[in-house]
Amino acid sequence: MTMEFPSREHRVIFPATQIYLRLKKPGHSEKEALQSLVERKCESLFRDYRAPWWLFNGHARTLYGFRMFSDMDQMWYERKILRVSDGGTLGLDFAPIDTSHLEDDSPVVVVIPGLTGGSHEAYIRAILAPASTAVTKGGLGYRVVVVNLRGCAGVPITSPRLYTPGHTDDFRLALVYISQLYPQAPLLGVGFSLGAGILIRYLAEEGTASWLVSGCALGCPWDNVLNCRILHSTFFQRNFWARILGTALRQLLVENAAALRSFPDHPLALALPEALALRYPTLLAFDTIFSSRVGGPEPIFPFPDLDTYYDWAASHIVLKDVTVPLLAIDATDDPLVRAVPVDSNGNPSVVLARTRIGGHLGWFKAGGGRWITRPVLEWLQLTAEDLAHNFNNRLPVHVDGAGFFRETGRDGMGCKHIGDGGMINGNRGPKGLFHEL
Repeated sequence: MTMEFPSREHRVIFPATQIYLRLKKPGHSEKEALQSLVERKCESLFRDYRAPWWLFNGHARTLYGFRMFSDMDQMWYERKILRVSDGGTLGLDFAPIDTSHLEDDSPVVVVIPGLTGGSHEAYIRAILAPASTAVTKGGLGYRVVVVNLRGCAGVPITSPRLYTPGHTDDFRLALVYISQLYPQAPLLGVGFSLGAGILIRYLAEEGTASWLVSGCALGCPWDNVLNCRILHSTFFQRNFWARILGTALRQLLVENAAALRSFPDHPLALALPEALALRYPTLLAFDTIFSSRVGGPEPIFPFPDLDTYYDWAASHIVLKDVTVPLLAIDATDDPLVRAVPVDSNGNPSVVLARTRIGGHLGWFKAGGGRWITRPVLEWLQLTAEDLAHNFNNRLPVHVDGAGFFRETGRDGMGCKHIGDGGMINGNRGPKGLFHEL
């Protein structure tokens, strides 16, 4: 796929080949082109906006977004703990707490956070708070679920494995579980940064069998090789942003070191001392020492070199295989993701949007709030309420003798609910300057 350095303009890129989508409530026609639907239903996507004057460039907008933890968009969740078949643990945070206004077929928004993030992130709450608010109070009236990955947001490490941008199994199993709770509901995927890459890879791998009826990818890393090289190409980028990313990953190891050491003979535990010995590592240094070597099980790991690992985990290569409607939004001044796809690689299901400003997940508006909230809500409402959904292509799910949900034909992967994590205060973030990237 061709990549480009985005120009300084706000634009929406539609595929050259139109796809016509079946409508839930046909009017003059049973189908409508994706471009026509987006132009009618996602009007805010085409509106430029101004950032506060003091957020004067992409670095400032990104830094403020990472540092910010506001009292806006209050969220409380109920956590369910999932055990997956390799012994790992996932934390699924459900909202709203009061579900009295919801129906069995109410849409469910399923979110994957960024690099080391969780359901407490302010940028996640900015979308999930209005999405989960009742229609009578001005919201969409949907259920929302945040999939907190292994070791993040208080989820314990219970197996010798973390997560990488190339692994989709944990997200897939979370969707299997959610789909069994709400079999009549359309599931809508939203991914941020690293989570956006996982979302796109999942959609590409599943094709028409996807549990999700649509996807929305925000700040996706796309070409990991090229963007990592650019990230390390200047003194400032290398010694500021690249070190922030690498140090965040090292901190994840610090927080879970005791659990990882409980598997003393595993390659992951054996690599731990060398990774922890890195002081303020760059992303490249951390991924070279740790992620590309022990980020997952054999025979895929270890990778022979970092570029091979990054290519394996990239999302731009598989974009052509996505079959459900996908909206991807990036900012032209994002200091972490400089190279983005110039088109959908011929995929008629994909819409790419480029905002003039926004930084990395930092679409702040002058006067308050985030520009990104409205276009994402409009996209969710379009794909949940206007489109007819076909659930017939999904793989059947059964429960085995040990209580694991498993998709037919994928008996090696499964998950089961092992307990509740209680009420989660999504309005408190972990300590530290940068609590998500």
